[in-house]
Amino acid sequence: MRDRASASVLIVLALAGVAATAFMLWKGYELELPKALWSLLVLPLIAALYLWRIRRRGGEVKLPTLSVLSKGPVDVLARLRHLPFAVALLGLGVLLASLARPQSKDKWQDVTKEGIDIIIAMDFSASMLAKDFKPDRLTAARNVAMRFIDDRPNDRIGLVVYEGEAFTQCPLTTDHKVLQDLFLQAKSGLITGGTAVGTGLATAINRLRDSDGKSKVVILLTDGVNNAGTIQPIDAAQIAKQFGIRVYTIGVGSRGKALSPVAIYPNGSYKYDYVEVQIDDDMLKQVAELTDGHYYRAVNERKLVDIYAEIDKLEKTRVKVTEHSRRNEQYFPFVLAGSSLLLLAFLLDRTLFRTMP
Repeated sequence: MRDRASASVLIVLALAGVAATAFMLWKGYELELPKALWSLLVLPLIAALYLWRIRRRGGEVKLPTLSVLSKGPVDVLARLRHLPFAVALLGLGVLLASLARPQSKDKWQDVTKEGIDIIIAMDFSASMLAKDFKPDRLTAARNVAMRFIDDRPNDRIGLVVYEGEAFTQCPLTTDHKVLQDLFLQAKSGLITGGTAVGTGLATAINRLRDSDGKSKVVILLTDGVNNAGTIQPIDAAQIAKQFGIRVYTIGVGSRGKALSPVAIYPNGSYKYDYVEVQIDDDMLKQVAELTDGHYYRAVNERKLVDIYAEIDKLEKTRVKVTEHSRRNEQYFPFVLAGSSLLLLAFLLDRTLFRTMP
């Protein structure tokens, strides 16, 4: 009875080791032949057959050789005489588990970012100095636009400024520090007075038409109506549509009256008075719709921030991700471990636990 009990304990420990190995393979590796793990079911059958043979012998105990007994306690060796079988069972289990061909997998990605070409066409006319934004419309609009530039590091962005005429303050560039410096240098009153919305849009389109970018965008911002220049905004929008350029239009100004420049003093400063805010919403909406863009009305700085945030979401930088993977065979360590355990079992059976005939 004691002999069967000691054999059972050793066999249970061996099977537990096999189960732990199989679990480690299942969770820690990708298995090429996972169904091979079903072969482990033969081990409990082998163990049961071994225990059945012990029971048939009726407790007969074959003792180790006398030469070995003289060197250690008989009781300990007798209790461990089934150790070679348990070690062999564990080794066989590890070998069978290796048939599942465990593999490790190396993964890496190649990320390619494809930026968008964007021209900001901003009204710099005197009315942009109105005080319904803090400190004025122009400063508020410029600050929000510069934060928008900071948030799009992968895009080529340029700047067109317009009043009664238009010119390119900065061509398309990825050097956003230079762009922002030129943005800060632009001032109202440097060119002819008035608001040439169509000319400003046409100048922006001219900067984008030869661009090889897959996505081209104009952000057109004004606080008034088209009252200068020779190009009508709708005509410019038709040209933008032909070149696949999308135009987002923004009308800046509160509703009702706003404290705005109405005259210039001899010293160059402006005289302010309350003036009715006039923005050609219909024209700006039509320009946007013709080019698959969108028209926004900013009545305060908070709304202007939200508008640029929405445009930022709509015009996402394209990111192309290519995934690569490589499989590495990891079965060899398990084959080596299983073979070593079988060899150890053989050596134990032929030396320390060799039985007398």
